[in-house]
Amino acid sequence: MTRREWLAVVAAAPALSAATGGSAIAVEGYIFQQYAQSLKKPLEAVVGEVLPMARAAGFRNIELNNGFFPPADRQRILSLIRMEDLRMPSLYVGGPMHEEDAAEKTIATALELGDLCRPFGCQAIVNNPDPKPGGIPKTDAELGIQSASLTRMGRVLAEHGFQLRVHHHTPQLENNAREWRHILQHTDPKYVFICVDIDWAYEGGFEPVPFLREAGDRLREIHVRSARNKVWLEDLEDSDIDYRKVAEYLRQNDLKPLIVVELAYRPNTIVTRSLEEDLRLSRLYAERVFDLKGKA
Repeated sequence: MTRREWLAVVAAAPALSAATGGSAIAVEGYIFQQYAQSLKKPLEAVVGEVLPMARAAGFRNIELNNGFFPPADRQRILSLIRMEDLRMPSLYVGGPMHEEDAAEKTIATALELGDLCRPFGCQAIVNNPDPKPGGIPKTDAELGIQSASLTRMGRVLAEHGFQLRVHHHTPQLENNAREWRHILQHTDPKYVFICVDIDWAYEGGFEPVPFLREAGDRLREIHVRSARNKVWLEDLEDSDIDYRKVAEYLRQNDLKPLIVVELAYRPNTIVTRSLEEDLRLSRLYAERVFDLKGKA
């Protein structure tokens, strides 16, 4: 490893534990996008409502995505985040990685938005490589480009003080997790870290703990959501997914990932409470199960 590479690894080392004393808890912004859709309003029209909602539910950390930062409205959004005294330890920036030119655009967007959110404590970029249109499996050559692009993205981000965390949905888990395992096996662990979505692993037919074990000590973040019979529940609670076993695995292996509550509603999700109350109850559940009281 060259001196420059070593410095990049140091820059990308998780500083979150120094800021928060270990694992911390955050809320993912996707549910707010669904909330805007339910009101038939553009996302930017409800940001002034949902950010205070997250704060009122007891969250200090929030993970937003590039949809929250349209160029014409960025400064207003940043002002609202600052007003609510919210931190953003991580930022979700999706985009294609299996085509070289498209991957370069994804990397550029990640750097641009990372710099924008740096004043709020942003230290990591979460990327879920886009699937091909129509869910067509990526070829071996495309998977090779994707893994090389992710390693390049991780190296570039590290040079700017950010850590790359690769996320997945179910497309990456098809064919016995062919794409996901290619990422795990063919990216450089010095630069590419892992964000496991526990619910999507469950949706893909994988038991959470063995799935986490494959990521090993590269695990830096997990997304948590509850489901019963593959139907998302309105809050984080006891369900088909045994989060106590997940928490026990993390403790036994001294892993302290960022715990991100990512609520989402399906058309058949039964909703009985306000979104703020669902967020509050989810935070309390996560704090209790993962022993995170006071780290929201």
